[in-house]
Amino acid sequence: MTTEAKIQLTSSELGTLWMTYQSACATLMKCEVMKDKTIDKEAKNIITSYITEAQSVKNKIVNVFNNERAVIPIGFDERDIIMEVPPLFDDIFNIMILRQMMKLNYGHSAIFSAMAYMKDVQDILKLNYDIAHKYYVMTTKYLLGKGVLAKPPYVTMPKQVEFIEAKNYMSGNTLLSDKRSLNTIEVGFLNEAIEDNIFGMQLMTGFAQVAIDKEVKKYFIEGKELAKKIISKLGDILLQSDVQPPSTWAGKTTESTKTPFTDKLMMYTTSLISSSAIGYNALGTSFSMRSDLHTKLTLIAKDIFGYAKKGGKIMIEHKWMEEPPQMEDRNQLTK
Repeated sequence: MTTEAKIQLTSSELGTLWMTYQSACATLMKCEVMKDKTIDKEAKNIITSYITEAQSVKNKIVNVFNNERAVIPIGFDERDIIMEVPPLFDDIFNIMILRQMMKLNYGHSAIFSAMAYMKDVQDILKLNYDIAHKYYVMTTKYLLGKGVLAKPPYVTMPKQVEFIEAKNYMSGNTLLSDKRSLNTIEVGFLNEAIEDNIFGMQLMTGFAQVAIDKEVKKYFIEGKELAKKIISKLGDILLQSDVQPPSTWAGKTTESTKTPFTDKLMMYTTSLISSSAIGYNALGTSFSMRSDLHTKLTLIAKDIFGYAKKGGKIMIEHKWMEEPPQMEDRNQLTK
């Protein structure tokens, strides 16, 4: 037996594989529906090819769980999709959904990789990252080719190196003081957040249209309104620096009111997006150097956290949320 074979799966590795498995199952199920409903040949080929490659990640995680004698999560399967219904989204938005899932996947995989020690786990997370990056590039190229993806604003290229000299460079909360123009790092994070919320607003519109449970439907409508609120607030910040916010709203929900996804799958997807938005918002805040941005982004993060927490409660009430693997309760064991 090799030294590597003797290494036991750590708690962090178990947790990250558990989360990756849940996400992979959900994305695969959504893609099965999207593949069946997509008409455009290139778009269908992208989704079909992704399913094949992503399935290998799921299988490798199952192998690790089996080797470690860990229970396989339920995740999501064919019971969470309904194929015999009209398409909920058009071809363009199907690709937008896959692109957004890939952004989340390779972000999570990069973070999880720094928490891995076992080679098998490192290889799985790297594979998941590589696949996610590959299909992010493919979906981005497809959407750019269709002319439906708004790029961030252009800027005059710098001609010389500059150093910050003014002490008020990081100010912005004082009402009477002039705020400096946004730097390109800040514009990048704001632009990305607006793009993500435009996507989220459209996704929530579709989910609300077909949700079965009244409380779930109300939750998706609330999510749509929250996304619109965030888009407006962040767009105003860009406009104050004479920067045009992203304006492409391509991809749409059809008129179908028959759901291709269970409420459980739609709630999980919303939870995943909301939780990730909190993290990306924190990252954007940490790289912003204007104090007023810290305040505004923190307030937005508070709203997103409240929305995500409410969604978690709904999922728990309906018994839709699997419990992550727990550490031993030593207090209980010593009683």
